[in-house]
Amino acid sequence: MNVLSAFFFTRLDHVVHSDLYRYSLAFSYEWASQYWIYARLMLSFLGLGTAMTIISFALILVGSCTREIQLFPNMRALLKVDLTKLICSILLSVGVITLVFSINSNSPTLAFIGLGLVFWGAILFYLRPEKYVKESLLNTTAFPLFANLERILNEFNCEGKGVYLPPNYLNDSQSSLVFIPSRAEKTLQKPEQVDQEKLYSENPRGILLTPPGVALSKVFEKELGKSLTKIGLNCIQEKLPKLLIEDFEIAEDIKINVENSIVTINITNHIFNQICQETRKLPKTSESVGCTLCSAIACVLSKAAGQPVEIKKEEQSQDGKTTKIQYQILKE
Repeated sequence: MNVLSAFFFTRLDHVVHSDLYRYSLAFSYEWASQYWIYARLMLSFLGLGTAMTIISFALILVGSCTREIQLFPNMRALLKVDLTKLICSILLSVGVITLVFSINSNSPTLAFIGLGLVFWGAILFYLRPEKYVKESLLNTTAFPLFANLERILNEFNCEGKGVYLPPNYLNDSQSSLVFIPSRAEKTLQKPEQVDQEKLYSENPRGILLTPPGVALSKVFEKELGKSLTKIGLNCIQEKLPKLLIEDFEIAEDIKINVENSIVTINITNHIFNQICQETRKLPKTSESVGCTLCSAIACVLSKAAGQPVEIKKEEQSQDGKTTKIQYQILKE
């Protein structure tokens, strides 16, 4: 109704400024100034009414997300919206509509209102509320985990390299496990031999651990919006740099090279650099499991490739800025 009212007003305005002059209408500021004032007020209220209608609809939609709907249990998931994105969309939409009205009515007031709404909509779109912690706190809380892993590996005398198992080895396709054999020789478990409930495996001998980077890999998967098992290794080669550089700002640059079963990744200035340096002081953990970032990428590769993955080696450049990680995709 607001849009139709605005349209009909523009038609009426066209009659005043065009048709009536052909019937000898004499221009005078006495009637023109009053007409302009009333016309701008009318368009301003129409714009305000449109904005209030959109905001009311948005609030009803958001309110429905917070209520329990017993008759339709899946409705809540369907109505789930991002409140920040919703507000940005409302501000941008109302701002654009107001700008269009200001052009049609030659109203500077509406133009300023429209520009203000568009400006704040754009600001809110790019400035999202995020929680951050200091890097020193992140490093301090993460290192005890790797120290405990080193103790476990020493206790069980595990000498082999860790093998990150793909989802087809596990009962839960969303989880990840790394198998660390007791001997240095490569010993691959078969899918039917994996028991997720046990820490120690008898045949072949070794231990099954939850990788330290599994939580980070799940965050990557959530950001992608689909399961890593459905993406594939070639697609990961394209999407992983965007995740680490643009989406999460974990690293400044990343280069991925895939040759046969060897995946080589060079990461520059990543935020886990200090954790990786501390992990290298733990020989068995560094050799078998890797640091948080190495472990997370290994989880991603094992899910995307659908094959076991082993961290072949990890190196750091002399200036300490670039970390080179080499993974091997093992054949079952």
